[in-house]
Amino acid sequence: MPRPRSAPVESDPYRVLGVSPQASGAEIKAAYRALVKRHHPDAGGDASTILALNAAWEVLGDGDRRRHYDAQRLPARTAAPRSQDLARGPGARAGAAAASEEEITLWLQQVYGPADRLLGQVVNPFPAQLRSLAADPYDDTLMEAFCAFLEQCQARLARVETLYRSQPCPAGLQELGLDLYHCLSLMKDALVDLERFTLGYVDSYLRDGRELLRQAKARRASLQQRCRHLRR
Repeated sequence: MPRPRSAPVESDPYRVLGVSPQASGAEIKAAYRALVKRHHPDAGGDASTILALNAAWEVLGDGDRRRHYDAQRLPARTAAPRSQDLARGPGARAGAAAASEEEITLWLQQVYGPADRLLGQVVNPFPAQLRSLAADPYDDTLMEAFCAFLEQCQARLARVETLYRSQPCPAGLQELGLDLYHCLSLMKDALVDLERFTLGYVDSYLRDGRELLRQAKARRASLQQRCRHLRR
């Protein structure tokens, strides 16, 4: 794979990462990860090269930004619209009428309960996963195992989002529903930071990801306590 040039010399992110404009997202991610590992300052690499790689990844690693960049390069292409905000889902549009006890029970059983279990399957295993990776973050086998775990977590959070959108939050439980959404958002943001760490080995992303997970775990515990009171 060709070595990237520094940002002042080469501004085309495809050339920086040594991939073609037709490369898939997986190919771009693999190229970025390999180059960062090769040129990381801890391995005797050049800091300016890392800056160029990070700048290229900021463009090509984000679907919307890549489409926008490609549209500028090739005017015939058009950028796809941005995804809708989760907060505008059914949980944020609950009616003002008082909810019946049956509606509350169904929401707790069909939305909150399974969502909480999935959130637990994300946040609870993280300490052990991080300890395993900490043995040697530069070990490809350990890193691939951690990346596979992150992909499983992303799939579980996608299921939580589907559950959240599946039913309106009953009137009177909007605050609880909003806290559930915030807990989900914290975990999603944590996964973004942790994935960035796996790509660039930047310790600040690992630190931020762990802090977001700590906050999500505390919010989930508070939600569990409040729901236990509702079920009495």
